[in-house]
Amino acid sequence: MTPKEQLHQGAETLGIALSDEQAERLLAYGDLILKWNKVYNLTALRDPAAVLTHHLLDSLAAIAPLQRQCGGKAKLLDVGAGAGLPGVVIAILRNDIDVTCVDAVAKKAAFIQQVASELALRNLRGLHGRVETLTGSYEVISSRAFASLPDFVLGSVHLLAPDGVWLAMKGRVPSDEIAQLPPQAEVFHVEQLSVPGLDAERCIVWMRKPAG
Repeated sequence: MTPKEQLHQGAETLGIALSDEQAERLLAYGDLILKWNKVYNLTALRDPAAVLTHHLLDSLAAIAPLQRQCGGKAKLLDVGAGAGLPGVVIAILRNDIDVTCVDAVAKKAAFIQQVASELALRNLRGLHGRVETLTGSYEVISSRAFASLPDFVLGSVHLLAPDGVWLAMKGRVPSDEIAQLPPQAEVFHVEQLSVPGLDAERCIVWMRKPAG
């Protein structure tokens, strides 16, 4: 099976009908990760097949849940974005969402900017900085294996729109971290994910500001 066929098949399993343009952009993004990795150490993965399952399909697993939580135009901040996961994948799949990927490492933010340019993604930008010092308001704030849930919330709570949601991609359900959440956030849904080709536990912890 070609990588493109594998990507289409995996997306279909996740309930996503990929257009050819989206599939080509995703594969081009995977190629850019591997190319820049030689110089910039964006990810520990060096194998194209692993990038496809562990990065592209793993991030695609968040698309259908995100659609259910946020069906319309929105601004999304991807915190500790690294190579741009899941932010870049969201930008490719959802052109109605403006995605900002922030990372404290300048070369990683520069990589995101390069991806936005090469793939002509006008709704994507890379930003070098620390989330604690940013200003603005976002309907969705995402992270993938970035930090503990309490640290993620405390670092970004000032940026979450009043009716906004946090989307934290995790491995197994982080019960200890959920128990330690500060009062600024509450979990309203823990969504189990099944990633095609990946034999590992995955979930999304959805959080919001408490009412009142």
